[in-house]
Parts: sequence; C-alpha cells; structure tokens
Amino acid sequence: MSRNEPLSRNLMLICFGTAFVLLSVSWRSHFSKLTLNSLGLPVIAGENFSFGAALSPSTSEYLGRSRLIVDLSDRVVYVYLDNQLFATYPVAVGQSGWETPIGSFQVLKMNKNPAWSQPITGEVFPAGAKNNPLGDRWISFWSDGRHQIGFHGTNQEQLVGQAVSHGCVRMRNQDIRAMYQQISKGTPVIVRR
Repeated sequence: MSRNEPLSRNLMLICFGTAFVLLSVSWRSHFSKLTLNSLGLPVIAGENFSFGAALSPSTSEYLGRSRLIVDLSDRVVYVYLDNQLFATYPVAVGQSGWETPIGSFQVLKMNKNPAWSQPITGEVFPAGAKNNPLGDRWISFWSDGRHQIGFHGTNQEQLVGQAVSHGCVRMRNQDIRAMYQQISKGTPVIVRR
C-alpha cells in the first residue's frame, strides 16, 4: 500500500459524493419525490414537477406525449409521459347503473374552478364554491353532446377509491391539480376494466 492510498480513497469518495449530489439536484428539478399512495402504488406527486404556464421547451414537449389509463377494477388512473409511468392516483368511479364508459377517448376540455349545475335539481354551484362537487379542476373526455364525463376533484375526498359517481372519475383535489399540469387537451384516455 502506498502512503497516498487513503488520500486517493478520500478524493474518490468526495468525487462520487459530489456526483451523487449533483445528479440528485438535477433529478429533483425535473421530478418530485417518489412516494406511495394509499393503495401502495408508486406516485410522483406533481407539486414539484410543473408543466404549468411557464413551461421550458424541454418540458413542454411532454404535454403532447402523455396518456392516461384508468383502471376501473383497481380504481386508479395511471399517467404516462413519453411511455414511462410518471404518476398514479386513486380515483372514484361510476356506481352500478352509472358506470364509467370503457374505451379509448381523448381529453376534450380542461377547466380551472368549474361551475356546476346539478342536472336533476338545477341547483348551481358557482366556480370556487367550497361545496362544489367538481372541486377546482375539470377534465372532460366523453360527451354524448348533452352530458359530459370527465375527471374532477371532489368535496368528498373520503369517497375516493369507491364506485360512487354518476360516471365521472373523481380524484382528490391535490391529485387532480397535479394531473391537470401533466396533460393537455387531446391527451389520450384509455378506460379499462
């Protein structure tokens, strides 16, 4: 052993440590921390990863390469970016008699703070109302010309994970806000059993 071996080893550890820190910082600037959701599935929360209004050219290209897969039996929506699983979110789906439609669709509309009119009673819930059943985001993917089905937040987050909606895909408000930034109008939506 040479006298300089401990010095060489320390320098090597410093170099590897510095490289690790630089990679971690670089990665975190693009993706937030990987966590597990209530179903034990991996989730990359969208709070630190933003596809919002101030997009850089390198991230804006993902908006055209995203897709959503809704698994009705698992009650989960999977967000894929560039064919890589990016995030998973638990959802509530259509109840018996009001099943969420199965098939291939695309995002038709995206609205922040949507107003909602109850189709049976006509009661109107204005945009931003705390009791608005749509929460603060709306992403439609199906319409028969009169009715629409889409992803939305909820004022009853405790029901996420159940079959309770009238066909829509309900999400926790923080999850729909994150997903809203990860997709765009025209994003493919696949709904499967």
